[in-house]
Parts: sequence; C-alpha cells; structure tokens
Amino acid sequence: MRASFTALIVAIGFAALLAAQPAHAQADRAAAAFWKTVQTTCDANAKKPPGELGQRIAKTAIEEFTRFGGHRIDANGRLFHFGLTEAEHEEDDGGSRQASLDHLGWWQVMKYWWALYGDDAADKIEVRGYRDASTTTKETQVSTLLRTSAAELLRAAKDVSDPAVREVLRETALRAAVIDTSWSAAFISYVIKQSDVPANAFQFSNAHRAYIYDAFAADAAELSNETQNRLYRACPISTTRPRVGDLLCQQREPALGDLSDAEVRERIRGELAGPADKRTIRRTHCEVVASIDPRARKMYTIGGNVNQAVSARKLNLRGRGLKFSAMQKSRCGGASQWTLPQSADQAPHASGHGEKCSLNDKKWFVLLQLR
Repeated sequence: MRASFTALIVAIGFAALLAAQPAHAQADRAAAAFWKTVQTTCDANAKKPPGELGQRIAKTAIEEFTRFGGHRIDANGRLFHFGLTEAEHEEDDGGSRQASLDHLGWWQVMKYWWALYGDDAADKIEVRGYRDASTTTKETQVSTLLRTSAAELLRAAKDVSDPAVREVLRETALRAAVIDTSWSAAFISYVIKQSDVPANAFQFSNAHRAYIYDAFAADAAELSNETQNRLYRACPISTTRPRVGDLLCQQREPALGDLSDAEVRERIRGELAGPADKRTIRRTHCEVVASIDPRARKMYTIGGNVNQAVSARKLNLRGRGLKFSAMQKSRCGGASQWTLPQSADQAPHASGHGEKCSLNDKKWFVLLQLR
C-alpha cells in the first residue's frame, strides 16, 4: 500500500513537471517565432534604398551637428575633436563683445526644448542645487539635493529692475537648466520634427523610451496585420543592416548590464501590455544613423547630449552585409602605462584604467528602422 502511495506521488510530481515544461517551452517558441517574423520584415526593408524621409532625417541631423560644432569620435571610440558644449560660448580670440546666438551652446539646446514644448519649455526643465553648497566651506559636508524649474527662476528674475542684470539672470537660469536636464531625447525629437514628421507618427518626448517602446508596439501591430502609422519598427541590432534615418539605441540600466541585447528586447516586448510606469528599460539613448560608408564598412551616427554636445561618432560595420558590429571596443593600454602619481586614497582605483576606454563601447541593443 505504501509503495503504491509513493508511486502515486511520484507520478503526480512527474505529471506536474511535464505540464510546466511545455508552457515554458511554448513561450520560448512563441518569442522565437515573433522575432523571426520581425527579422524577415526588417531584412526586406533593409534591402531597399533609403527613402526620401530617411535622407531628410539624416540631412537634418548632419546640419544640426555642423551648426552646433560638437565633438567627433573615431571608430576606435576616441574623441579626436573637442567641439562646443552645452554650457559654453564659442571662443572668440578677437575679443568681440557680440555673439551670434547659434554660437551659444545653451541657446542651441534650448532650441530643441522650445521645439518640443513651445512656451512651456521652461516649466519642463529643471535646475538643481544642494542645500548650503553656496555658503559652506566644508568639503566633506553632505548636502540634500534641491530642485526647481527654470520657470521659477525666470519668474524671480522679473523683480530685478536693471534690464541687463535681469537678462543675465534669465540666461543663467536657462543655461543651468540645460546642464541639469538630460536633453538627448529632445534633440532626437527636434530632428524628427524638423524633418516634417507628423505628431501622430512619432512619440515626441524628452525620454527615448517613449519612442523605443512605440517601435516595439509597431512590431506587434505588424504581426497582427493592424493598420498603424508609426514611424519606426524595432529590429534586432546585430542582424539588421542599418540605413540612413534609422535610430541606433542603447540601454544604460546598471541592473541589466549582464543581459544580452536579445534579452533586453524580449523584456521590452513582454512589458508592452503592462502599465507604462512598470516598464524597466528606462535609461536609454538613441542616435540618428546619418551616413554609411559601405567601402570602409563604417557608419556615422549623430546624437545629442553626448559628452555635453551634439556629437558625431564613427562605428564599425561587419561583413558584406554591413551589419552592426559588436566590436566597438578599444583599450587605453592598461594601468601599467598610467604613471601619474596618485594619493593613497586614489590608489585602489588605479586598476580601473584601461578596462573600458572606447566611447563607442555601449550597450547598443536595438535598431529602430524607418517603416
């Protein structure tokens, strides 16, 4: 009797195991089938020459990079030209007391915010401070973060009677907000808007994740044969040939650093049906594919708020198919070549030199392809 009861328990456990395994395996098969279909669509479109809109987006990005005069990063991930930054004025060796507004880094960034939010832009960007930081001389003091909007400071400046001082205070508020508020997504939104893309085709936003998740939603809609006018679809990054006008995106979530690009994409797909506030891929960055050099197997991307500037970077492509290459890494030569004397409290960090030195070595995980 005891043997029969034991056999029954074993059989029930084995049946439960068999029941669980197919569900997990079925989910894996569904994911594989989904991405296989997406890849087929991405490949078919990648074979087509870039359309007029893609060329217009790329042209707009190049023109804005040229106008800003930002940084240039080579294919080894090294910054070889340091340009204008968000907080600076373009240097004038002649000592001129006049400046063209497009030579002011902060003014150019505000242009992106104005395009995104219009007259409400100052309410959307913040200025940060730390309690008592302007008065204390104790360098070890820990201070609480303070936040307010640029609009609050602009309202306070209205009470200043001297018009010159009032204008300087207003510009100081905007320049501080430009430094304290991430603007890379505002730059992308500006480029897309300047390329005459309608509001119902793109999620204009101050956060890249808005249009990244929207591109994944386009994949799901296409699979269901739903009619929709989204501008981009999400394509696997290492197996899809990029075209000008596409967006190359990275994720910067520290907790997800060990996930592969495929695992990150599947996580986003799984979160589409849930509430937006529960989405876990929040820290992201995208850049416009501005030019492709097939013979050299390189492509150029342009992004905003890259080292505090509108910057252009050259990236490696691989093979005859010109797919995105994971080999965007470089080394600085190792800690043994870093001979600058260091104090005792800095010594433990010396081993970090040479570990990761390429500005192109990022967690790139998805290509947003123009549909």
